[in-house]
Amino acid sequence: MFLWEVLAQWQQSQVLPPPSNILSSLIHEASDGDLWKHLWATLRRVVICFFVAMTLGSLLGSWMGISRRVNAWLDMWLIVLLNIPALVTIVLCYLWLGLIEAAALTAVIINKVPNVAVIFREGVRSFNSRYHDLSKAYRLSVWHQFWYVWVPQLVPYTMAAARSGLSLIWKIVLVVELLGRSEGIGFQIHFYFQLFDVASLMAYSLSFILVVQALEWGVLQPLERRARRWQSSATTA
Repeated sequence: MFLWEVLAQWQQSQVLPPPSNILSSLIHEASDGDLWKHLWATLRRVVICFFVAMTLGSLLGSWMGISRRVNAWLDMWLIVLLNIPALVTIVLCYLWLGLIEAAALTAVIINKVPNVAVIFREGVRSFNSRYHDLSKAYRLSVWHQFWYVWVPQLVPYTMAAARSGLSLIWKIVLVVELLGRSEGIGFQIHFYFQLFDVASLMAYSLSFILVVQALEWGVLQPLERRARRWQSSATTA
């Protein structure tokens, strides 16, 4: 950081602003209130898309992992969706649905659901059949089978899907905002790009990176540790 500051002050280039300028811009945007408005807009979209994509992807992936016939029907479409660039999906959603919030959210969800489905499909396929046979021998109810047999084995896959999902979704949300929204971090990045204000552009980028890191350290990692402890107790119960 110190080397960056010294090099940027020496070069005096608009393309590489010193960290002090970036911090100053961040403080200015935060004090004006613009930062919080755009940060909240982006975070709201990320949270909505994350939970919808995780729910749909986990259900679809589990269904494909259970049924070979369903997997045979949907595998080709899953591969197609995995290989369609996010930019294409975003542009098509805006063209078909219009420049509205629903189109933005739909584009992000479509891009993430296949990734979650693939992870959960592999998770279901890796189930240990001995646990399933044991649950039948003890005549466990469907709910107890789900809670004590399925869920503990899916914990690692759920956390992998959640972590990769968060990192992918917020990047796609920024592109969605850049192309067709009037608020959000992506919109502000595009705005300051047009003004060639690199310091403000990097300040807005830094603000959301800090938010994502806070979510990782404050939510995902503690949740993962707690889930793994529960997984160990559930499998030994």
